[in-house]
Amino acid sequence: MDHARSLRQSLVPLVASVVGSILVTLCVLVLRNWGNLETLELVAYDWLLRSRAQAPATASRVAVITVTEKDIQEHDWPLKDAILARALEALERLKPRAIGLDIYRDIPVPPGSEELTRVFKNNPSIIVTMRMAEGSSATVAAPTALRNTPQVSFNDLLVDRDGIVRRGLLFLDDGKATVYSFALRLALVYLQAEGIVPQPDTVKPERLRLGSVTLSPLEGNDGSYIGADARGYQFLIDYADARRPLPSFDLASLLAGRINPDLLRDKIVIIGTKAESVPDIFHTPLSSESITGDRMTGMELHGMIAGQLLRHALDGASATKVLSETLETSWILFWGVLGSTVGIWSISPWRYWLLIVSGFVVITISAYGAFLLAWWVPLVPPAIAWLGSAAFATAYQSYQEKTQRTLLMQLFARHVSAEVADTIWQHREQFLDGQRPRPQQLTATVLFTDMVNFTTLAEKQDPLLLMAWLNEYMEAMAQQVTNHHGVIKQFIGDSIMAIFGVPVPRLSETEIAQDAVHAVSCALNMGETLTQLNRNWHAAGRPPAAMRIGVFTGPMIVGSLGSSQRLEYTVIGDAVNTASRLESFEKERFEPDVFQYPCRVLIGASTYHYVREYFVTEKLGEVILKGKNDIVTVYRVVSRNDPGAALCREEARDETSSVVPRNGDRA
Repeated sequence: MDHARSLRQSLVPLVASVVGSILVTLCVLVLRNWGNLETLELVAYDWLLRSRAQAPATASRVAVITVTEKDIQEHDWPLKDAILARALEALERLKPRAIGLDIYRDIPVPPGSEELTRVFKNNPSIIVTMRMAEGSSATVAAPTALRNTPQVSFNDLLVDRDGIVRRGLLFLDDGKATVYSFALRLALVYLQAEGIVPQPDTVKPERLRLGSVTLSPLEGNDGSYIGADARGYQFLIDYADARRPLPSFDLASLLAGRINPDLLRDKIVIIGTKAESVPDIFHTPLSSESITGDRMTGMELHGMIAGQLLRHALDGASATKVLSETLETSWILFWGVLGSTVGIWSISPWRYWLLIVSGFVVITISAYGAFLLAWWVPLVPPAIAWLGSAAFATAYQSYQEKTQRTLLMQLFARHVSAEVADTIWQHREQFLDGQRPRPQQLTATVLFTDMVNFTTLAEKQDPLLLMAWLNEYMEAMAQQVTNHHGVIKQFIGDSIMAIFGVPVPRLSETEIAQDAVHAVSCALNMGETLTQLNRNWHAAGRPPAAMRIGVFTGPMIVGSLGSSQRLEYTVIGDAVNTASRLESFEKERFEPDVFQYPCRVLIGASTYHYVREYFVTEKLGEVILKGKNDIVTVYRVVSRNDPGAALCREEARDETSSVVPRNGDRA
């Protein structure tokens, strides 16, 4: 029964922490679903990309011909059709596999328009671009001669809300027909020579497969995205080739025939502009946050995307995949629940921060390791759930500890030493049952004190002076109890009840004996303290005092009584009554010397058994105390043990006579 209750009590903080952590995690999931974490998650995604990106081991399959500012100054802008025709013919002679023209030519720019049309029609490996209509942007049509042919593609790029390009497009539907992207058209022309054509996935036919790799379409809520525009067939750009720039040559070199054919043979070659006067610049995850950071031109982005498609088809490079919504939620929930353990296990600040940092490290390593395997696993939400749950669990544990400590200190703190208070707190699980001390049966030593003739003294003093005098006395006596590791149970007028051996149960005879020694030593110190007080009071013209002390060791029940608003630590047992009766035993016969021996200390046989080697005692006899039926052997404590007086002590014991009062003489 007690074990089951103890188990329930120990499970309550754990269950509360886990439930609270689940609620914290659910809040994180709600914030994520509302899009509040998207920016942070995309920043983490960019970091993962930058950490993974490295220069490819193989030579680039893509090169670019750039129209520079110098080329524009020489040939004007837009470039005449004749210049474009010359450039395309010069490029054909270098025998690339595919040529991409990333320059709009919806309107002829004579002279040379007919010549350019002839070049377009005679070389099916040339891919031209158009722009799809979007929002307020109008459509930019393809060259008239190539409309509705496989040589037409769109060069639109997806830009996220923060201005960064992270997604690529394979197809778009304008409502009339499906249009291929610029990079995909170029890649397919290249792959045709390898005998590779786009195929439907064997498991999900609606998905595109290049070689052995399937490109899964990205949905609006995949990865870190929340409500993103998911039109068309989208995929994640891996930027694996971004660390090494594409081979680049300017238009002037192409027209002058200064390019080594070996550098462009069997490659995809894209012609586009890099001139500042014709801006075509985009931020990427590898870009600096500053406006002057590393950015890519549109043709470079298309070239890099085409190179990625070739790696998928030819090298079997894995495409970046995302977890299902269920798995992402489970991953975040796992770290949220795991975070609750921090508050339970972190009993010290250094352990708390060690666990917090370790959790972040594991989450980061897990996300990074998964990213190396081409899986985009959330990083920010589990980290926030981990931290939030840990903070909640720690706050809950702190609240519980504060509540328990407040309760314990209300019961004990004012009446015990700092050492005992710390012991109580360290062992609180042993005796704290919910919001009150658990009743326990234990063996302890009880000490009762009472002033001699206090009523007579009180009648002769001014009430205010009496209270000050009594407080000085109580303060001094209470300090002795504290110094000797006792717990003051209560003050009753001029009396004090103290207990040695509570609230933490003593588990051995040695510990019980030590409590008894502490109690008797405390009693003697009280007498010595009162001697000094009496001398001070006498010098100040105030009355001296005397006191009686009874000490008894035995079994008792300890616990708390009262309501949840007002509790009192209580001790119940025959040992308590016996100690009280020892204090008042034959009190009329006690004639103190207030300046030499103002205190009488009586102990029972059970206490004597534990302390006889440490103190000089006198056996007063075997008596029946008031209100008791059993015979109690009473001893008076004379002083602390002096090894040199051992012989005298034994002789004194032999000469002591037993006093057994008749029924009419019972105390």
